[in-house]
Amino acid sequence: MKKNEQQEQIQPNNPLHGIKLKEVIEYLVKYYGWEELGKLVNINCFISNPSIGSSLKFLRRTPWARNKVEKLYLESIPNFKAK
Repeated sequence: MKKNEQQEQIQPNNPLHGIKLKEVIEYLVKYYGWEELGKLVNINCFISNPSIGSSLKFLRRTPWARNKVEKLYLESIPNFKAK
């Protein structure tokens, strides 16, 4: 069994599997814009001088913030809405 096949079996029900954090942030910025995103997820990297790079750096080190961003992403895409 190849490594990729094994990973797919480990996370068969994960709707974020295969989606990069950068793609999540880019989608949310395009969908909401930085200002609205900062209101929805009140973290400094979305409010003060926001950028994709600073957001990635912060979210990779801060699990609670990443969870909020991923939840917002899933709620923003009708096919992935949590039940």
